[in-house]
Amino acid sequence: MLEALTGTGLAASAGLNAYIPLLALGLLDRYTGLIDLPASWQWLSNGWVVAILVVLLAVEVVADKVPMVDHVNDVVQTVIRPTAGGLVFSAGSSSQTVTVTDPGQFFSSRQWVPIVAGLLIALSVHGVKSAARPVINATTVGFGAPVASTAEDATSVVMSVVAIILPALVLVFLLGFVILFFWIVRRRRDRRRERQAARAAGFRV
Repeated sequence: MLEALTGTGLAASAGLNAYIPLLALGLLDRYTGLIDLPASWQWLSNGWVVAILVVLLAVEVVADKVPMVDHVNDVVQTVIRPTAGGLVFSAGSSSQTVTVTDPGQFFSSRQWVPIVAGLLIALSVHGVKSAARPVINATTVGFGAPVASTAEDATSVVMSVVAIILPALVLVFLLGFVILFFWIVRRRRDRRRERQAARAAGFRV
């Protein structure tokens, strides 16, 4: 169960920012004893890989805070974030952490299952994020983009660390995403009604 929550938290984090959970796994494995990546995932803590992830993260952080550019970035990230989600779910769920001491049996018979699970989780979170951003931009005339992006990055960092140290708290984050999803659906319906009402008023005039 804890392995699944660790993988889920990391994959959801990747849905917000593809590079933060990958970087978290690499740095924590390289410099701390909080996680011990299995041999097949040791490349994540390689110095060159960490450096490349830092550069990619810097580009992502800047691009995601500029209105209109953030939309283009979300389109590009539709492939990258789910892929990262599959990688971190598989790496995280098969790693020994401060809360998981025997990950060997988890999904051991079907190696592809955690990757597919992580891909779907990250894709779902990415979909909510991508749907929320146009609503936020329209509501705040673009000024909300950097604020929302910063909040997403911070959430991704916290969720990545929590998934490794206190995986049970991942359920709280998932509940928050569900609430956000229903808020987006309701807000989009409200905007549709407002546009229809404005059109109807224009026809009457």
